[in-house]
Amino acid sequence: MDLLEFARGPALWFSLVVMVAGSLWRVVGIYRLGSRPDLSEPRSTRLLAGAMRGIFRRMIPRKEFRRTGRLGAFNAYLYHIGLAVIVFGYLPHIRFIGRLTGLAWPPLPAPVVYFAVGLTFVSFFLALMERLTDPVLRLLSGFDDYFSWFVVFLPLATGMIAINQSYAPGAAPAPPLDPRPLAIHLLSVELLFVWLPFGKLAHAFLVFISRGVTGAALARKGAAI
Repeated sequence: MDLLEFARGPALWFSLVVMVAGSLWRVVGIYRLGSRPDLSEPRSTRLLAGAMRGIFRRMIPRKEFRRTGRLGAFNAYLYHIGLAVIVFGYLPHIRFIGRLTGLAWPPLPAPVVYFAVGLTFVSFFLALMERLTDPVLRLLSGFDDYFSWFVVFLPLATGMIAINQSYAPGAAPAPPLDPRPLAIHLLSVELLFVWLPFGKLAHAFLVFISRGVTGAALARKGAAI
């Protein structure tokens, strides 16, 4: 078994099992924490509407923080949107998801995805520089913050190395992919899968749960979000 076969086979399935089991473990653990019963009379029973409002309204920074945190907020939008374009818009990634789930959709033009990769690459370095230079962020940052940055950045870097196709007008067809860079790229993605449920990257799925619960609780109390 060569490195690419290992990355496409045992390593991939191991990382997916860890990611799914770890995510379920986090969700069940949060559920088991429970909460104190609220005996007060609810001011609103539109809990689902409150949950949805909590999820989407919290995506927009409050006006009190827009002046001081403008760069960080804009940069966070930039790399989150960039990652979504890369993961769900690039044809090889869609085919990868299709092999696992059977789902498929039309890809974005490759130059659009490559442009998103460049912007996300720069945006990630800006986020790291802000964390290293801002006194408050530097004080609050620990191993989880930096390692989470690394395991997201690594697939970006290895993916750029694995690409060998030119989209210049009249370019010759790309030769077959070199299996070693592709295997390293897959292994870096699988490292991300393994780490995702256990670090702060778990906000990728926990953010909707936490904001939804908070929004529903505030709606019940009649509080504004």
